[in-house]
Amino acid sequence: MVVNSRDYQRSVFLSSSNSVVSGMYEWSNSVVEFFKLRAANENLAEENTALKNQIIDLRNKLSTLQKDGDDSLHFRIPPEMEYKFISAKVISSSTNRLQNYITINKGKADGVNIDMGVISDEGVVGIVKNVSNRFAVVIPILNPKIEICKFKRNNYTGSLLWSGEDYRYSNLTDIARHVELSLGDTLITSGLTSTFPEGIPVGNIEDFRIKESDAYYKIKVKLAVNFRTLSHVKIINYLNYKEQRNLELNSEEQ
Repeated sequence: MVVNSRDYQRSVFLSSSNSVVSGMYEWSNSVVEFFKLRAANENLAEENTALKNQIIDLRNKLSTLQKDGDDSLHFRIPPEMEYKFISAKVISSSTNRLQNYITINKGKADGVNIDMGVISDEGVVGIVKNVSNRFAVVIPILNPKIEICKFKRNNYTGSLLWSGEDYRYSNLTDIARHVELSLGDTLITSGLTSTFPEGIPVGNIEDFRIKESDAYYKIKVKLAVNFRTLSHVKIINYLNYKEQRNLELNSEEQ
């Protein structure tokens, strides 16, 4: 009755109501925009992967363009450079265990298989361990020894060994004392396995030490990937994996 009969009270009431309703609309729009943003991020990840595949294909063709005797042009891409990426989303992960795991939303139906390498835009993530039809479990480099990296400047290779303490750092082993090191040196994938092509970032040297009696350095590496914020990854589909692996297994049996 007061609101309906008095102009001032009516104006105050309407103003307050509008303020409340506007706040509710703003909150509602924020929620809607949040879910739209997540979908947009997933679409961007898929588009980024498609563009990356196109870039790799063009780069390989340009770097291997050759002339035949009749002056015609042909592409002769080395088999180790023939790979594609499969985009995936992280749906579960851990960083506080000695043996951590990451679950992604792509599986056999999407072309994902065991032993495929997994990377992000920042660098190396890990290796596919188990696969179902629609999901896959990845062993990240926050796990026991993975021999995948080398120094970018001198090609010396080593093994990563995570201590189980800090998800941001790992230890590089098997680097002899005669190797020249500097703080900030970049570590990349060696390309000596069929899991990762050469040149993908692994991390940078944070600290290194060696005693007079030691034959090998103790090296602390800051990893390129932040596993706490990891949301989208790319699985490396090395197209000649089966052929190479079968050949290696047959050689071991002989």
